[in-house]
Amino acid sequence: MTRSVLSYQTTARNPVPRYVAPDLLTRRVLNPLVAAATRLGLPLAGSRVLAVRGRSSGQWRTTPVNPLTIDGVRYLVAPRGDTQWVRNLRAAGAGELRWGRRSQAFTAVEVPEADKPPLLREYLRRWAWEVGMFFDGVGADASDARLLAAGPKHPVFRITTTPTAP
Repeated sequence: MTRSVLSYQTTARNPVPRYVAPDLLTRRVLNPLVAAATRLGLPLAGSRVLAVRGRSSGQWRTTPVNPLTIDGVRYLVAPRGDTQWVRNLRAAGAGELRWGRRSQAFTAVEVPEADKPPLLREYLRRWAWEVGMFFDGVGADASDARLLAAGPKHPVFRITTTPTAP
């Protein structure tokens, strides 16, 4: 299975932008299956459907994600890097996590690089079987220095649930 790595222009906010594009099987079969199961409320390793307004279109864009909860705080990690959902979430600052008929609105703040190592370690501990291939050999047992070096390639957002209108 070949992975396509696309790089975008480096900016001060994203010193090492990187995007690992999903292959055809993932894009056309696996992601739609996981998203459909999650929309039906079937438990798939804690997956949710992330919904974020498109930064240009304003339309809802959805993709399956694995939210990470540590000490009651929730995070979204982008194992594939600077994806469309990452760019949309940066622009919107908010979104929804969906599971079955439930929907949970949230606001999002990007986590600083220095705070990422313990979050990436826990994310890899839980989901390396699914996303480890995108971390270039860095695993949950990696040193803080290696996780810190990997951080710029993997955006992380702290999400805070917001009340929904009745």
